[in-house]
Amino acid sequence: MEIRNQLVDRLMKAGAFWSYDRASVRHSITDRQLIEETLIRLDIDDIDLLFELFPMRKIKKVWLETMVIQGDYYYSLNRFFAWYYFSIRYPDRYLKSMQTRHLSKFTA
Repeated sequence: MEIRNQLVDRLMKAGAFWSYDRASVRHSITDRQLIEETLIRLDIDDIDLLFELFPMRKIKKVWLETMVIQGDYYYSLNRFFAWYYFSIRYPDRYLKSMQTRHLSKFTA
């Protein structure tokens, strides 16, 4: 719980959840929201803490479902995560295939 609170504090300091009451954020933030916002807004040291708090499988699932599907918007960030955290050998190819897979769900 200590790491979780530390990440929530850093997210609030970084401007995440600025329009919400601080106490309510602390009690109602989901794991998915915490993972996504940490990946987007915080630094490598904080992201490393995220991997101590959650299994890599869960973080990767959130990353794939929320960030990778956005395509070019987080392109550089996604390439870095694919290479550094998830040991994906060919990040560009991987990201393209995941985006295509997501889009094919809507056209099938």
